[in-house]
Amino acid sequence: MKIYVGTYAKYNSGSIAGAWLTLTDYNDAQDFLAACYTLHKDELDPELMFQDFDDIHKNYQKECADLTALYEYVNACNDNNKDIIDAGLDCEIPLESIMDAYIGTYDSDADFAYDMADQCGYLTLEANAWPYNCIDWHKAARELMYDNVESKGHYFNCHF
Repeated sequence: MKIYVGTYAKYNSGSIAGAWLTLTDYNDAQDFLAACYTLHKDELDPELMFQDFDDIHKNYQKECADLTALYEYVNACNDNNKDIIDAGLDCEIPLESIMDAYIGTYDSDADFAYDMADQCGYLTLEANAWPYNCIDWHKAARELMYDNVESKGHYFNCHF
């Protein structure tokens, strides 16, 4: 996760001089901010401008980003759950609730409905016998999706 850091003064004078800084290279927002000011020490009072973003969710891509919120996002993400965090943000779930709301990854809504039925104990009989061959899994999925959301194959409960 990187941000290209420039300043408004440089930008307004026709320059995009700055550098890419990797957020995980710094312990917190204060350390990152100190590195930004060191980068632009050629200005008396640099007004920082975050000009480009790499591998950061769109909710945090702002010229004047809230660095505390950005570091909450960075700290919430790790190699195993960044896709889940980003998908939860796409579904407008608050960052602090995403992992509690997370249900799992499925290839389709019908697969999700089948797994939910299985988890609830409704599928205790043979797979190709009644009632399996009578269940419309797509309709069951539509019903389930009233209380759940999906993004990029990740499913979340709406009641977080």
